Amino acid sequence: MKKRKWPWIVALVGLLLLGVAISFYIDISSTLKNMHQPIDRESSEKRDDEVNFRQKDPFSVLVLGVDEREGDKGRSDTMIIMTVNPSLNSTKMVSIPRDTYTEIIGHGTKDKLNHAYAFGGIEMALSTVENLFDMPIDYVVEVNMEGFQKVVDAVGGVTVQNNLAFTQDDFNFPKGKITLTGEEALSYIRMRKEDPEGDWGRQNRQRQVIQGVLNEGKSITTLLNYREIFDAIGKNIKTNMSFDEMIDIQKNYRNAADTIEQLRFENGTGKRMEDNIWYYMMDEEELDEIGGLLKQHLGLE
Repeated sequence: MKKRKWPWIVALVGLLLLGVAISFYIDISSTLKNMHQPIDRESSEKRDDEVNFRQKDPFSVLVLGVDEREGDKGRSDTMIIMTVNPSLNSTKMVSIPRDTYTEIIGHGTKDKLNHAYAFGGIEMALSTVENLFDMPIDYVVEVNMEGFQKVVDAVGGVTVQNNLAFTQDDFNFPKGKITLTGEEALSYIRMRKEDPEGDWGRQNRQRQVIQGVLNEGKSITTLLNYREIFDAIGKNIKTNMSFDEMIDIQKNYRNAADTIEQLRFENGTGKRMEDNIWYYMMDEEELDEIGGLLKQHLGLE
């Protein structure tokens, strides 16, 4: 009587899948722990109660895209506030013009907003943005923009809808749907001088690339390449979220990314000051309006 082989095959496949699952969990645990970078505060002073992820409290994040430069800390050339509300299954996002003229909290001066990071790192950038918007910023995610291209390459590149034909860093970007490598994506989001929409146009391209990475991250091909992705993320993205907090967000907040509303500053003006440096002057009414929408999304108004 012939022995049936299929039970052995099923057992071997099961062991293989279990091994892959264990390896995946170990790799993602190591990556998330490497991303964790504590900061010198426990919670925002603008909150009465700490965020509880297991109770699905809304929370806010400041995303800093940092160009690190040899010999100094670099500057946060990209600054995005995101508010996440799982009850509404929605996320709001606003890019802050990096040249915004504001008080640098902890430095005793008024200057361009992106200088806060150069003067005092993450903590000073957080405090300055909180003061500007009069709202709590619960977490910060710092992205090394030079290294971000490795994340794009790890997910197999990103596809975006380019609304303006232009050349940047010897790369030609035609109008229409285009697929970008990591190096191309970095040049794509850095261009602003040729864009009639200026910094807003650049902010829109940043959003496209970020959403492109998120979309590619859902594909089967990307999952098979998870080791390279985890390695790129672990080396180039830092956050004050703990390992447990990141796991809770993944479990309880994932649907909030289905609807992303982008807010934008349109009414500010440029001004050259006595130091002959150009600054972006916020329209106070618009600033209050956008800050109010973000606080309302957090359930604070």
